[in-house]
Amino acid sequence: MIRVRDLDASLDFYTRILGMRLLRRADFEGGRFSLAFVGYGEEENEAVIELTHNWDQEEDYDLGTGFGHLALAAEDVYATCAAMEKAGVKIPRPAGPLKGGTRVIAFIEDPDGYRIELIQRD
Repeated sequence: MIRVRDLDASLDFYTRILGMRLLRRADFEGGRFSLAFVGYGEEENEAVIELTHNWDQEEDYDLGTGFGHLALAAEDVYATCAAMEKAGVKIPRPAGPLKGGTRVIAFIEDPDGYRIELIQRD
């Protein structure tokens, strides 16, 4: 689960930019929060990301020191980054070989600043 400040912007990023599907969403009026679950497959069979939106959160969240990043495989990290750059996605570490290795990686950021590593599939 990750907390997001703007659920619409986060859903756009995870679905349109990363190609995930919105699997389910629930709004909790009494608790003033929404939950949205996104992923590539069926929730019962695949890992999913839970996006939690607290309606009254006005400030950006402190991402903390314990969270590192999410990681996703990509067929062509260079092409993926080029498409994401055109869509306005932040790319703090452009596509290129891993330091001391040959595997191609990149880092992108979602609208809340959570880092996502893209890893070239073999």
